[in-house]
Amino acid sequence: MSTATTTPRICYAEHMPGTVAQDAHVPVLIVGGGACGLTAALMLHDAGVDCAVLERDATPLGSSALSSGFIPAPGAQAQRTAGIDDDSPERFAADISAKAKGRAAPHLVQAYAQAIGPALDALQERHGLQWQVLDGFLYPGHSVRRMHATPEKTGVGLMGRLANAVTAADIPLITEATVRELWVNAQRRVIGVGYVRPDGTLEHLACNALILACNGFGGNPAMVRELLPEMRDALFAGHTGNDGSAIAWGRELGARLADLGGYQGHGSWAIPQGALISWALMMEGGIQVNALGERFHDETQGYSEASVHVLAQPGGVAWNVFDAPILALARSFPDFVDAEAAGAVKHCESVQALAAVISCDESKLIATLASTTSASGQNDDNRRVFARPLQAPFCAVKVTGALFHTQGGLDIDAQCRVLMQTGQPFPNLLAAGGAARGVSGDAVWGYLSGNGLLSAVAGGYIAAHTAADLTRQKV
Repeated sequence: MSTATTTPRICYAEHMPGTVAQDAHVPVLIVGGGACGLTAALMLHDAGVDCAVLERDATPLGSSALSSGFIPAPGAQAQRTAGIDDDSPERFAADISAKAKGRAAPHLVQAYAQAIGPALDALQERHGLQWQVLDGFLYPGHSVRRMHATPEKTGVGLMGRLANAVTAADIPLITEATVRELWVNAQRRVIGVGYVRPDGTLEHLACNALILACNGFGGNPAMVRELLPEMRDALFAGHTGNDGSAIAWGRELGARLADLGGYQGHGSWAIPQGALISWALMMEGGIQVNALGERFHDETQGYSEASVHVLAQPGGVAWNVFDAPILALARSFPDFVDAEAAGAVKHCESVQALAAVISCDESKLIATLASTTSASGQNDDNRRVFARPLQAPFCAVKVTGALFHTQGGLDIDAQCRVLMQTGQPFPNLLAAGGAARGVSGDAVWGYLSGNGLLSAVAGGYIAAHTAADLTRQKV
């Protein structure tokens, strides 16, 4: 074995290195063991195509485990079981496009909206994943209840179930394997990869088709400064594996990149606990105020763009303020329960106590709370108001804006084939999830709740079917 390089690179050759044994080959190789990669592996297994997954961590978690684990899907069995029969892929696609103001890739919007329901059903029927539709509230931009979750209602729970399904299917999952090399021949066909093991050695594995399900670039400060300058100083709350390898490989290969200005931020990252506070609290009447006790944006527009609004406040911080009925809803989310146990939630018996926690002027805070209700349905600043005023006792959580994961990357077609600069697809290179462009357009406000896991699961589902077809064609 050779000593590894730490820089992602492309290696051009007609054959893999001579050290590769004849059996070090798999028809389809998947780089990345997050929700995208594991979904793709399970779908390939169902199609009767051998595959293997290379995952850099000791346990497959990635960005998916750091999310809430909620996946939007129209027409899935769980949605029908819940009695929700007024949804459709067309309605979902319209919601995605509306949130992105028409700037999301239409071919991917349609493909993912069509694929995500069948993908969830396949994971349920063939691999035992249990889905439930979140009830009682709508996430920003969704016109119907379609957010699916596993019983744990966490990203960790989702990943645990996917990993268990991969183990049950006896799919090779090679952990602690960081891919650093893509081997490509003169026909621009990927023939294999080189990956680093914990002891620093470099191993190689050949393949007939490659799916990049690896990462975005939010954990690469240089790329963030270059491509997302508005978030250059933001806290990165995503997975460290988001090092931009897919972008680096794509640039060297001459692949087309798209929507690099798109990303998912979050305006509700509890500090100093480092915990995600569900935006469902804002949708049910909670508000955000700054250190002066002033409300500064319309929280119902979405948590992604809220990150920018929060970071623009004094000290780059805000306070989530809500009351007892919203607290009861919050406690139905395990992540919130953990954050509360860690001390993120301050309980205040009065406005005076709330003002003391925030260290703001009491009269200013009283005026802010009074402005959250209005007979006209909006206040003087055109921010949404709520039918029920917030009432003591109050809760407050100190938060900042954070960068979670990027939404731009390798340009792909509706079959998840990576595109060259000419617009033609590479012969056998596929990408989905964080490695590829998503369906959020090219700006922070284009992110519809759940778009990340939508791209991961629907993209993994589609990429698997495309890769299965390629292997049958012996491409």
